[in-house]
Amino acid sequence: MKTIIYIIPLFGVLGLLYTFWKSAWVLKQDPGTEKMQKIANHIYEGAMAFLRSEYKVLSVFIIAVAILLAVSADSEYSSPLVAVSFLVGALCSAIAGFIGMKVATRANVRTTNAARTGLGKALEIAFAGGSVMGMGVVGLGVLGLSVLFIIYSNTFGVSQAADVNRVITIITGFSFGASSIALFARVGGGIYTKAADIGADLVGKIEAGIPEDHPLNPATIADNVGDNVGDVAGMGADLFESYVGSIVGTMVLGASFFGITEFTNYSNGLGAVILPLVIAGVGIVVSILGTFFVKVKEGGSPQKALNMGEFGSSFIMIGAMYFIIDFMLPSEWVYNDLLFGETYTITSLNIFFATVIGLVSGVLIGVTTEYYTGTGRKPVINIVNQSVTGAATNIIAGLGTGMMSTAIPILILAAAIISAFELGGLYGIAIAAVGMLSNTGIQLAVDAYGPISDNAGGIAEMSKLPKEVRQRTDKLDAVGNTTAAIGKGFAIASAALTALALFGAFMTATNISSINIAKAPIMAGLFVGAMLPYLFSALAMKAVGTAAMAMIQEVRRQFKTIPALSNALSIMKKYDGKEQTEWTDQDIKTFELADGAAEYGKCVEISTNAAIRKMVVPGLLAVLTPVVFGFLGGPEILGGLLAGVTASGVLMAIFQANAGGAWDNAKKMIEEGVEIEGKSYGKGSDPHKAAVVGDTVGDPFKDTSGPSINILIKLMAVVSLVIAPLIK
Repeated sequence: MKTIIYIIPLFGVLGLLYTFWKSAWVLKQDPGTEKMQKIANHIYEGAMAFLRSEYKVLSVFIIAVAILLAVSADSEYSSPLVAVSFLVGALCSAIAGFIGMKVATRANVRTTNAARTGLGKALEIAFAGGSVMGMGVVGLGVLGLSVLFIIYSNTFGVSQAADVNRVITIITGFSFGASSIALFARVGGGIYTKAADIGADLVGKIEAGIPEDHPLNPATIADNVGDNVGDVAGMGADLFESYVGSIVGTMVLGASFFGITEFTNYSNGLGAVILPLVIAGVGIVVSILGTFFVKVKEGGSPQKALNMGEFGSSFIMIGAMYFIIDFMLPSEWVYNDLLFGETYTITSLNIFFATVIGLVSGVLIGVTTEYYTGTGRKPVINIVNQSVTGAATNIIAGLGTGMMSTAIPILILAAAIISAFELGGLYGIAIAAVGMLSNTGIQLAVDAYGPISDNAGGIAEMSKLPKEVRQRTDKLDAVGNTTAAIGKGFAIASAALTALALFGAFMTATNISSINIAKAPIMAGLFVGAMLPYLFSALAMKAVGTAAMAMIQEVRRQFKTIPALSNALSIMKKYDGKEQTEWTDQDIKTFELADGAAEYGKCVEISTNAAIRKMVVPGLLAVLTPVVFGFLGGPEILGGLLAGVTASGVLMAIFQANAGGAWDNAKKMIEEGVEIEGKSYGKGSDPHKAAVVGDTVGDPFKDTSGPSINILIKLMAVVSLVIAPLIK
């Protein structure tokens, strides 16, 4: 039975082989005309330049933390090998981001070219590019964790409870490394993409009156680069960290699951430790199967195709988990909960239902998110209607929608937490998080498909391809906006359960059975924890605002000081949206001279420098706060801090992500043309300008501070778990 652990790395290898196969297939597709390739290369080079700059800064941080972990390790409770696990986790997360970004920035132009002839092939390429990110994340996660477990098990043995606890304590460093990279990737990527997006929108759309992604806009390349660094590398690092964190947290709790001292076989306790790794490994196979369900014919619905893959893999995974759990755990046993001092009778069926609860609750929260943010849905239509009276009412409606959207997801989470705990205690909550993330491969593939489709539309616009090409890419992009919103909802839900799993693991590691908030120091810790998401969001929002100001000033400078650009803008205003067939020959010639006159590189440089500088302080806040509270206040006060940051952070993340998504789709609805109280409105109308302002406010909500809070709460929990042996 113990040979199972040697099979698990093969699942990780399978995931990576799939990424190499799909990468090669994507690169074989036709990249289109020379002009399309030139634009795509600008995006590719900008994305890679940012990643190189980011990784240079992060390498210093990672090495410094690894040295501190190795030096501060206590031979009795910890080990210098925690530093090795930390380095491996950081490296795996960085590699996953690099692979995903590299392929996404190659798939975009190929998606554009495929859209010249039809929708089906374009969807296939965009989704294939996204699946490279998805399978790369799960492949590296399972491979890294399982190989470390094998190495440390052979070093320390796993026949005694103390040995198993020691092995898993060392492995927690892997999750810490993944979390560190994730936070910086999310914050840095979010600052980058929103600085560019705001600059492109406010100056390009509102002031100059030119369409989105127009080649005259100097910020348009930086905007397209930002889609990749924020929603491909950033989202990938986010879910990689959740994926790894849920597995590690469950392994920690599994080590004390049976309250025994010897682990002689799987049915005697070790199965509970290995189970999350097995579920994750099988999830890779199921996610790969799900990718083959994603197909669409010309005129078909891309949303239905993606849903078929996502929901189809979820149903298969439910069946697979039943057999895995039945095989790995005894049918019934008495669980002596040493933490709470209670005894439960638990069955393998209980644990199966806990995983199903996790998976189903993730889907339900995703569906709820889609309702509050989806185009054509009542909440978004309400924002559209309130845009008629200006930007103020648009913003009020968006804020109200974001706040209202927190209710149902929190109720779903609360029901899932109570149900999972009743079924399997803290281990039930942890395994529910693993169940929710079991098909992360295809979930992330669907998420990463969005920015690839968005980039494809941008390339179509900048290459001046026929309108039907942009219409096809817009159809893909509209679905991508919905999948991105669902992905953010899914990421928040998984963050909440993962944080709870890690919180339970922290309590187990520090032997805390309860946290009494009636004690003043613990209550203080609770309040400080609840404050941190607000402080963190403020730092992120301020960073975006500062960077956006620099971007706006640069775009305005270029419009004023580059004659070719200013002349072209004057000609566009002169004809006010009329086709070029109605222009004079001289005006057409003057307009064409502006092609390539914009200095895209300067805008890319502004976003890159701002993101690298401003990501450091929020990252250090997440890492240092639990260390200070843990060593100065002790484990109970640190527990209060974690409770506060988790409860406050989940609500803030849902509110910001959904408000931003609703504002974005309200703007897109108006751009497509709407009728309000008998009047028609579209691009350039007053309601559209109001909606652009609302979308601009929502941009850092949904793409910078909101999703970064997910990682804040998980990273603080992971840091607490890593230092737990030193403060208990």
